[in-house]
Amino acid sequence: MFDVNKLEWTREPKDYTITDNKIEIITNPHTDLWQRTYYHFRNDNAPVLQMKSSEKFFSFVVKTEFESKHRFDQCGVVMYLDSDNWLKASIEYENEEFQHLGSVATNHGYSDWATTAIDASIKSMWYRFSRREDDFCLECSEDGEHFSQMRVCHMWDATGEIQFGIYACSPEDSSFKATFTEMDITECKWLAHDGQKPDEE
Repeated sequence: MFDVNKLEWTREPKDYTITDNKIEIITNPHTDLWQRTYYHFRNDNAPVLQMKSSEKFFSFVVKTEFESKHRFDQCGVVMYLDSDNWLKASIEYENEEFQHLGSVATNHGYSDWATTAIDASIKSMWYRFSRREDDFCLECSEDGEHFSQMRVCHMWDATGEIQFGIYACSPEDSSFKATFTEMDITECKWLAHDGQKPDEE
């Protein structure tokens, strides 16, 4: 069961509303999350709204709707542990023709970005964040029923209690409204691998 009363801000934005079944965030300009890789800058000022959990196996689902219209506007699901260790999935607006559906895993101060181009007319997306101990799966869906895998990754510092939730930001001089609904926590929907057995240690 998802309880908004358990959510806590890291870098609270100026304008937002929270009810039991909907969260709206108006992004602040020049807010972002990125660490070092390729661009060489470090941006760590995006607002994130999260709850804590020590559960080793679970899934968190959220629907996002967004009025993004400026380059790099983005919102989605996040696990923010600290400045150097976090995981996120979102749609990042590029121009009137396309935008980037992607995810970023940041381990020990270095980010990587995996993306695919989608049509700029898409203005809503579901995300599912799943944990199996210190391994994680990010998935997306346009209807909330059929999810596609975006990323499987290991997070080195996610061995015990973690924080997870939502985020929204505008890296350039812009602002938009991001709406989050249909939030839920369930048993882990990322099933155990039933193929090749692990190597013997």
